[in-house]
Amino acid sequence: MKTSEVKEKVTISERTLLAINYMVLIIFAFVCIYPFYYILVNSLSSNTRFTVALWPHDFSVEAYQIIFNTTGVFRSMWISTARTVVGTIVTALCCSFAAFLFTQKDLPFRKFFYRLFIITMYVSAGFIPYFLLISNLGLRNNFLVYIVPTAISAFFVILIKTYIESIPAVLQESAELDGAGVLTIFFKIILPLCLPILACIIVFAAVNHWNAWVDTLWFITDPRLITLQFRLWQLLQANMGDAVRVGAIGGLGDATRLLTPTTLRMAMTFFTALPILCVYPIMQKYFVKGIMLGAVKG
Repeated sequence: MKTSEVKEKVTISERTLLAINYMVLIIFAFVCIYPFYYILVNSLSSNTRFTVALWPHDFSVEAYQIIFNTTGVFRSMWISTARTVVGTIVTALCCSFAAFLFTQKDLPFRKFFYRLFIITMYVSAGFIPYFLLISNLGLRNNFLVYIVPTAISAFFVILIKTYIESIPAVLQESAELDGAGVLTIFFKIILPLCLPILACIIVFAAVNHWNAWVDTLWFITDPRLITLQFRLWQLLQANMGDAVRVGAIGGLGDATRLLTPTTLRMAMTFFTALPILCVYPIMQKYFVKGIMLGAVKG
């Protein structure tokens, strides 16, 4: 067999394999993306028809009009945004500093306190002690109730501690020889080197803060501190009937036009998921890198 014929056969097999790979990846991408597109299509579709479609049926934005015309929704959006930004920063700093302390071999009772952190992942005192603790700390109807209880997460501490242990110890030892203190070592050496794992933690924490609403139900009665998720949950609970007359909510459109709770639910889902969908692609490469590097040691 001639060399040219062998190369031609190899080339054909490679092209076939490449085509199959592209087809599999395209199908996989479609499976991942279509659920979000399905939510968007049905939130913009007719109030009475919900199908697996590629475009809206009887285009309508009334569900989004109801959301934006809900009293206090923009203030709730601001509260959720502030909670997500501040809470994520506080969580990242507190967890990373706690993880750094647990890597210091001269820390008294280091292993004991670290085991206590791990136990909190499996054992909880229950809701009543937690509610009494929050009340005694004066955090009810306080914005800090969104920040303080989530400042430390045992799971995040374990991830960051594992990553810090992979950093060469000579960096800290040389800084100590130069007279650097604990805070200087942490903020100028350890923290900059932990950016990949911190990006991973930031994604986790931001999603948790943005989606949280149960703490609002438990501890907040002041309407000025209600988060967006809880505000939309209230709106959904108020419209759980068979259909909602659009004209009865803010005088939108024709009073005889009906809006099903499913349409409203789809619009709420897409509306609340959109910010995370915009941020996650930017953080994805750091997220994956942080997970891989944080899993080097067990």
